Amino acid sequence: MTAAAEVVFTSAEGGRLVGTRMGPETGPLVLLLHGGGQTRHAWARAAIRLAEEGYHVVRYDARGHGDSDWSATTDYSMTAHGADLLAVLRALGRPAALVGASMGGIASLLAAAEAPECARALVLVDIVPGFAAKGVERVRAFMRANPEGFASLDEAAAAVRAYNPARAAKNPEGLMRNLRKGDDGRLRWHWDPQVIGKKPDPGLTEMLSAKLASLPITLPLLLVAGADSDVVDAEALERFRAQAPHAETVAIARAGHMVAGDRNDAFGDTIAAFLKRTIRR
Repeated sequence: MTAAAEVVFTSAEGGRLVGTRMGPETGPLVLLLHGGGQTRHAWARAAIRLAEEGYHVVRYDARGHGDSDWSATTDYSMTAHGADLLAVLRALGRPAALVGASMGGIASLLAAAEAPECARALVLVDIVPGFAAKGVERVRAFMRANPEGFASLDEAAAAVRAYNPARAAKNPEGLMRNLRKGDDGRLRWHWDPQVIGKKPDPGLTEMLSAKLASLPITLPLLLVAGADSDVVDAEALERFRAQAPHAETVAIARAGHMVAGDRNDAFGDTIAAFLKRTIRR
């Protein structure tokens, strides 16, 4: 397996998007797009697994997240994230399998619809056009909480446990990749607060439904949902199946919205099996 290396891309508005690439450069390209409030490190274990399978894996921090630049215009719309993904794909110069969680899944859907020649496969991770608004609001409420940050890592870990009790046994040291220390010594999440400064576009569901309908029927499409998710609930899942009857759907048991974090091994097995069936190494 090729060692991990940092790579820097340019966003659609000219900012820096900091990423990591690993795996054989001649292998099929896979892009991993994280969710809102996360960083590229959310994909660390999945990236290693796919690189070991022979794929060239690229993951980057979305604008306003992690080590990437904050938007100079505070544009954190889904359209902007989709445009950034297209900029990355064109910089890489070849089509890729797109694996996107939540916000990253929306960006992947927009990019695949805008430039289908850039996508070899599309994996939506716990996100569909008709997502459950209540579940999304719970995510946004978590991101809005604690604007003054945390006095310690334990405080940050407690906030995560309150949102997702399944994370209670996780090593809190891993959270440091998602935190930054301010001049006042307090720890804050590693994203621009303006990321959640605006309400979601009320027309987003209709736009995403239209984009999903426009995808080529030949594009391999997989939805990986958390069986306990409150974002892709039973009703949202049924709507998706009606909209995309050709898509494969997998529900990961004992996983919520953060599927890869909750059940990384099961998630990795699912993604690896899908890519093996749909794109040649």
